[in-house]
Amino acid sequence: MDVVSDVISSVRIGRAEACWVTGAGAWGVHYPGYPVSGFHILIRGGGWLITSTGEPRALAPGDVVFTAAGAPHGLSHAPTTLELLAPAVLDGADPRIADADTVFLCGAYWLTRGSAHPYLRSLPDVMAISPDYDRNRNLRALVDLLDAEVSGAVPGDEVSRPALLDLVLTQILREWLAQHPAEDGVGDPAIAAVVRRIRTSPETPWTAQQLSEQVGLPRREFARRFAEATGRPLRAYLTESRLARGAHLLRESDTPLAAIARRVGYSTEFAFGAAFRREYGIPPGRFRLEAAEWTPPRHTP
Repeated sequence: MDVVSDVISSVRIGRAEACWVTGAGAWGVHYPGYPVSGFHILIRGGGWLITSTGEPRALAPGDVVFTAAGAPHGLSHAPTTLELLAPAVLDGADPRIADADTVFLCGAYWLTRGSAHPYLRSLPDVMAISPDYDRNRNLRALVDLLDAEVSGAVPGDEVSRPALLDLVLTQILREWLAQHPAEDGVGDPAIAAVVRRIRTSPETPWTAQQLSEQVGLPRREFARRFAEATGRPLRAYLTESRLARGAHLLRESDTPLAAIARRVGYSTEFAFGAAFRREYGIPPGRFRLEAAEWTPPRHTP
């Protein structure tokens, strides 16, 4: 599985939601680090991206702000600091599009349990992307479709919105990779090859000795380079990858727990359940139930 496909599979563990965020006159909103992977796409008007590090960045229509792992950030009518912006309000208020000077189309995957995919955590906390819509016409068409879906409740929107969010996020990640090429999101080619093996076959009982031999590195050097490239020791990365795949299967299928355990590299349902509880804080069965029942909040400035 390539890195983009793997990321999309992982974020589906969380619930998807889309909405508008609008501003008129002097406006600004601070997102204090919600547990989401999400984006803002400027549909109309102008604005500024505000982060805790770096200078404010001017945004033009079509620009995308992507927060891979829910880092704090803000949007404003003018350059400012996060401390001076009011926090976003989580409710279902009507953003009054007709009265707005600025309109953002926003999408988010609320990660109800667990953390973002390792590749997402390897990306900059907050990214501003200016897509080439002449080249990437698919992204333009998908943004228009999602914008139309957000305009009101229509039959089937509970199915169509998450599907469109998947496709928009896929295009955003492709755009980022096109502008910032890196092999599987891992700068070290040898470690990138190992990461691909793990993603393709998480159920394999990989060992540091096996993997270091496959890429021709001494075990100690392999361990050091793997941790530097991925931000995790090998054992932690393996566990995280297997349990993320298991969480996806719990939410997206009715596969029995014992079968899921085998598919992600655990010999028994008990072993899988114990590891899952340590990572996500709840048993697999309860996670499956919560995932089916949970409804994400909507947010407006």
